[in-house]
Amino acid sequence: MTTNVAYEDAEIGAELAEIAVRAAALILPLWRTGLEVTAKEDKSPVTEADRRGEALILEELARRFPGAPVISEEHASEFGTPDAIGPRFFLVDPLDGTKAFVRGDPHFTVNIALIDEGRAVAGAVAAPASGEVWRTSRSGVLKRHGDGPEASARCRPWPTGEALALVSHTMKTEVAEALMRKHGYHRSERMDSSIKFCRIAEGAADIYPRLGPTMEWDTAAGDAVLTCPFLYGKAEMGFRNGFFVARGSP
Repeated sequence: MTTNVAYEDAEIGAELAEIAVRAAALILPLWRTGLEVTAKEDKSPVTEADRRGEALILEELARRFPGAPVISEEHASEFGTPDAIGPRFFLVDPLDGTKAFVRGDPHFTVNIALIDEGRAVAGAVAAPASGEVWRTSRSGVLKRHGDGPEASARCRPWPTGEALALVSHTMKTEVAEALMRKHGYHRSERMDSSIKFCRIAEGAADIYPRLGPTMEWDTAAGDAVLTCPFLYGKAEMGFRNGFFVARGSP
């Protein structure tokens, strides 16, 4: 960031969770209401929920962290990504899993992450449909459901004979079967959005293999929660990620 921020990185997750929950509350009433869906230049869908969520998040980040650079999906889709970025900045996806949102499925999220020197050092993921929110903290990953208390979330050991993979809805069956043989998991479930990272981080699933393209704002908040070896700030690549496999245990 270009200004001094009086927060330790480990505790910024709490700030980001507050913002994500506010955005989730704004988005949720628009779910299953038949919003108009338009196509962006890359043919991906966008709705008024994406736009309203982004506006709220950008306003809150500007108020809480004045001067901090932010790269957000809808702004980047309209105006392009910067040619260069400093070492500290925020990545925002105001509605990750828009296709699920449009279908009426519950697996869509609000993603906010802080990047420092290429790493996601703080982040929060909110799931509007279920009321769940995950965030980073000094003591590790914390999860809250609705207005309930926060509790620690931990990955589980690889379950012999029962390992569960979370895969994209767009993954072809033959590809999913090949990945199953390669990585040794035993069953799979199709799911959208960064909630896949969070399900692994809380011990509800084990692995998330991704062959298709993603952008840095798709993965940064989930990466902060699960701690994956991603590199961020790839301006020369248009902030695109390559193939990855995220897993909870060796």
